[in-house]
Amino acid sequence: MSLIFLCLFSFLTSFTAFAQNPSFLYHSCPNTTTYSRNSTYFTNLRTLLSSLSSRNASYSAGFQNATAGQAPNKVTGLFLCRGDLSPEVCRSCVVFSANETLYRCPNEKEAVLFYEECTLRYSHQNILSTVTYDGGYILMNANNISSNQEDRFGDLVSLTLNQAALEATSNSRKFYATKANWTGIQTLYVMAQCTPDLRRQDCLSCLQKSINGMPLNKIGGRLLWPSCLSRYELYSFYNETAIRTPPPPPLPPRLPPPSTPPVPSPPRHGNGGNSGLLVVAIVVPIIVVVLLLIAAYCFFAKRKKKTSETTPKAFDGDDITTVESLQLDYRIIQAATDNFSENNKIGRGGFGEVYKGTFSDGAEVAVKRLSKTSGQGDTEFKNEVVVVAKLQHRNLVRLLGFCLEGEERILVYEYVPNKSLDYFLSDPAKQAQLDWTRRFKIIGGIARGILYLHQDSRLTIIHRDLKASNILLDADMNPKIADFGMARIFGMEQTQENTSRIVGTYGYMSPEYAMHGQFSMKSDVYSFGVLVLEIISGRKNSSFHDADGAHDLVTYAWTLWSNGTPLDLVDPIIVDNCQKSEVVRCIHIGLLCVQEDPVERPTLRTIFMMLTSNTVTLPVPRQPGFFAQSKPEKDPLNSDQSMTNKSIPMSVDDSSITGVYPR
Repeated sequence: MSLIFLCLFSFLTSFTAFAQNPSFLYHSCPNTTTYSRNSTYFTNLRTLLSSLSSRNASYSAGFQNATAGQAPNKVTGLFLCRGDLSPEVCRSCVVFSANETLYRCPNEKEAVLFYEECTLRYSHQNILSTVTYDGGYILMNANNISSNQEDRFGDLVSLTLNQAALEATSNSRKFYATKANWTGIQTLYVMAQCTPDLRRQDCLSCLQKSINGMPLNKIGGRLLWPSCLSRYELYSFYNETAIRTPPPPPLPPRLPPPSTPPVPSPPRHGNGGNSGLLVVAIVVPIIVVVLLLIAAYCFFAKRKKKTSETTPKAFDGDDITTVESLQLDYRIIQAATDNFSENNKIGRGGFGEVYKGTFSDGAEVAVKRLSKTSGQGDTEFKNEVVVVAKLQHRNLVRLLGFCLEGEERILVYEYVPNKSLDYFLSDPAKQAQLDWTRRFKIIGGIARGILYLHQDSRLTIIHRDLKASNILLDADMNPKIADFGMARIFGMEQTQENTSRIVGTYGYMSPEYAMHGQFSMKSDVYSFGVLVLEIISGRKNSSFHDADGAHDLVTYAWTLWSNGTPLDLVDPIIVDNCQKSEVVRCIHIGLLCVQEDPVERPTLRTIFMMLTSNTVTLPVPRQPGFFAQSKPEKDPLNSDQSMTNKSIPMSVDDSSITGVYPR
């Protein structure tokens, strides 16, 4: 009997161990270079594998590299665990693969073993910080996407994977996973990961090669290289909890709601109580509850009436119900800003002053107090609340709340400590803090933010006022797009809209918008192109005024490009310490964005690909659309009257236009 029990126990133990083994996918062991079991190389290999699978290895980071021995018998190896897995799962996979490699690749000096949970790799050559495409493996789901959805599905997969690739290259772990809506009931899940020893550009190149190597007409697939991997599926194949982004910081505290009197408990009775007392014990609480419900109804009805008296008519309808949870008490904001003291003022926007506020819990915020005489009325205020409240992206300023109190209209945003891009570009001392690496990072971040607005958010949003002063910089100099008072929401199939009320800023507005009131995603693309040229040159578009033989920055940049001297545009502060090919490529992209014909301007998705991949061929830019003839007859800041232009609006300053009616 004991023998049977022992056998059963042994079987169960073996079964459990087998169930916990990592899922083997593929291995590559080229037999071009081999070793013998009594060689020094084999001794060094065992030392290496022991080091990688020891308890002292960096399983919490999910990656470690090591070497053993000296040339010519030196062995270099590494392991990479999937970024969403725990250190325990990572270690289990590495230990298992370290033991199994000697069986799968018994004599080869090079080996790559792919598992669902980890990758193990070693070689007699130096494999650290080096991309290799040898020994790749592709695995595709057998099921196809329906033919009438292939293009749309392929676009979504490509866009989401490329965004994941860019995000992965931007963090130290070189890992990123995300998801996107495919249908009402289906979600696309994607993952991108590199070995963290790779340089950013090498990681990005590897991931793009992996992404481009996969057919996109399947419902799932992956391509694994020794240096990177990418994968997409229509099911959650990774641990979402482990990679979930941190929750947003808590909203500022609100005043507690009026307390409701407690419902009195029925009196207790002993077993000898009569039926009359029992009736009282049941009926009285019911009456009390009914009375309390009536009182509560009257209270909230009165409160609702009071709110409606102080709420602008622009909020009539259903829109306010989508953001009413963000409404803050005026007294809390007043206390946070020390009654809007001058000492707390940090800037002035197009429609009012901005204050720094600190709530009782220490949370810092930016409070935008709209001027009572500003051009932004109830409609624009409603627009900004409704639009921004629905947007969540790392490159957009996050709305924390708003306040309506009599004539006060206040927006509360996350606090961004480094002010605006305009603040740096207009100050030579601050400009020196923007080296080329930071400038390129800012360009990429702005592109990601606009791409989210145009294609990846729940709504399709045209910003209409992209400019340097509306690009804020956080503590790490990451750009955040702000000020959505002018934004417009497009329908799913809508590509263009006309308006007789042109809003925006001279120098950033596209010609078709300034002249004819036609705006689209390509209007924002034009503004982005101007921003790119400003960031590269370190000069604001409004700083020219016919200087350098050009009316504006776009004209100047095109002249230098036509003359074959694009690097003359580059800010002298960075010209000697930048990747010149990367800078010229960005100038090229900027000029493509400011083409006169909107059709010839690339979409943000294409721009994103141009910025992140050197393999994308750029078309030859044509002469851009300029703001170049006559200045406006009236100063938009000093007149509320309609403005007219004798010809095309000229880029004269950074003034926001609130009522231009072109002839």
